[in-house]
This record gives sequence, structure tokens and C-alpha cells, in this order.
Amino acid sequence: MQLHGVHHVTAVTGQVARNVTFYTQTLGLRLVKKSVNQDDVSAYHLFYADKLGSPGTDMTFFDWPDIGPNRRGTDSIANTLFRVNGRVALDYWVARFDQLGVKHEGITAFNGRDTLRFEDPEGQRLTLVNDRGAPFEGEIWLGAGIPEEHAIRGFYGVELSTPALSTLAPILTQILGWEETARLKNATGETVAIYSMDGGGPGKEVHVVEQPGLRRADLGAGGVHHVAFRVRNDDEQRDWRQRLVSARLPVSQIIDRFYFRSIYFRVSNGILFEIATDEPGFTADEPLETLGQKLALPPFLEPHRAEIEAGLKPIGVPQP
Repeated sequence: MQLHGVHHVTAVTGQVARNVTFYTQTLGLRLVKKSVNQDDVSAYHLFYADKLGSPGTDMTFFDWPDIGPNRRGTDSIANTLFRVNGRVALDYWVARFDQLGVKHEGITAFNGRDTLRFEDPEGQRLTLVNDRGAPFEGEIWLGAGIPEEHAIRGFYGVELSTPALSTLAPILTQILGWEETARLKNATGETVAIYSMDGGGPGKEVHVVEQPGLRRADLGAGGVHHVAFRVRNDDEQRDWRQRLVSARLPVSQIIDRFYFRSIYFRVSNGILFEIATDEPGFTADEPLETLGQKLALPPFLEPHRAEIEAGLKPIGVPQP
């Protein structure tokens, strides 16, 4: 049994208009679905991805304006890693970030790859990683005018923070079946273990930083709520749920999110994982050409559309 890589990352914003501007106009992702949080229909749930809304490219946000800022710390999903094609692409992004006033750390090297760490306007920690031209399953969105050869190509992976690797590692290796492919020190001397799934490489890595001296994180705007990993279909998902149950890891029932089906489980108090199906995708209720242009609701919420729309504030997107 294999998980096939990162499916999506879901984070929190308290400034939805700025969020749309940054992820579509600055980063050049496509808003492929404008929906609501199915567990809290008073909040938008926005999905940014490639042109097709491909699994493995999808950064999503819950719009929770009253939550307050994220408090960084350990026992958390600490950084989202995107992939770009080559060092020249990273040079392009440094120039673009400088021009647009995006906070970044400059190009550095980690585990043999060039990286560029940066933040969104709410302090969401993000990184671009040189994928060295590895195959990309999706299709670049060109709507923001970013050259195709420099554009973001989905996820490279995610970075977790844990107080103790010895606590988290057995879950990742023995239950989830990931392989520890490297253990090294980062620029500040912290231990980082790199775990790979389904052969590893871009889209299939999880970096775990051991940070015993940090306080625990407190989720807020600018933080990550959960990360989801890919399975191809319902059969694979059912097998994974049974595996988690057999390992006595508390796991949810299968939940139909309409665009994919999901199960959820915690690997620690602060780190929530999801396993999501690749099927059926974001064109289940909208044509590819007009993805994200209107409020999309799954069928079970459609009878309540008028009430839901009345409770949502229009997203007035500021111009750059």
C-alpha cells in the first residue's frame, strides 16, 4: 500500500481579499473553486491550483476573519513547499518578490536542492524548491502572465515541526509506510528527517524538523490546518482506513466532499492528516473554462444556497 504524494494543503486566512490577490496575482495560481467550508457554511473555502485543479497542486484556505493570527511553534504543519523548474526559475521569483515587496530569505541550498523561503501577507510560511525538471502531471495556468518555464508546478512537499522525532517517526514509517531517506541538520542546527512516499521526489516528500525547545503552535490566520495525501480511488481509501483502524489510530469515517472523498486522523495533538481521493475532481460541477468564477456548492448544500449566500460577504479583490 502506498500514499501517492501530497493531495492538498489547507490553511487559514483572516483577510480573504488579500489572500485571493496574493495566490492568484502574485503566485499565479488559478482559483479553481470558490465554495464554503462544509462544516461551517458561514466561511468561504477557496481552492488554488494549476489550470486543471490537479491533485497535488491544490492550496486551499478557510476564511476565518475572527480567528486571530497564527502563533508559530512546534507540533504543527510549519511550511508548505512548492516546486519550480530549475535555478533560473528561482532567480525569477527572487526578482518578482523584490518587485512586489514579498518577504523572502533569498536562495539557499538544502539537501542538495536550491530553495527560496518566503511568506504570504499573513505570515504563511512557504518555500519554492528546484525540482530539476522532474515530470509534472498537471498543466500550468498562464492566466496571471507568469512565464510557463518559471511557474509554480504544484507541491514539492510539506514541513512538519515536532518536539521529538522518536514520537512521530514510528507512525510515519510503520503505519504510513514512508521511507526515511535522509537525516541532516538545517541552517540553524536542528535535526531534519526527510520521509518519502511512493518512490519519493517532488510532490512526495515530508520534512520533519525536531524542535524540542519551541512552545506549541496555536492555529490562526497564516497557519496550516491540515495536509492531505493522495489515493487514486475509493478502494485504496477503504484499505487505508482499515489499516489505520487496525493500527488503533483514531480515524474518521469516509466523508464525501463531492470533489474528493476524505478520511481524517491525527498523528499528534497539533498535526492533522487527511487521505483524499484523486477522483472525481473540480470539474464535477463546473466546466473547466469557468472554474472558480461562481460560488459552488455540493449537492447536499444546494437547497440552502440562498441562505448561504446571504451569510457570505462578497470577496472584493483589491488590485495590485
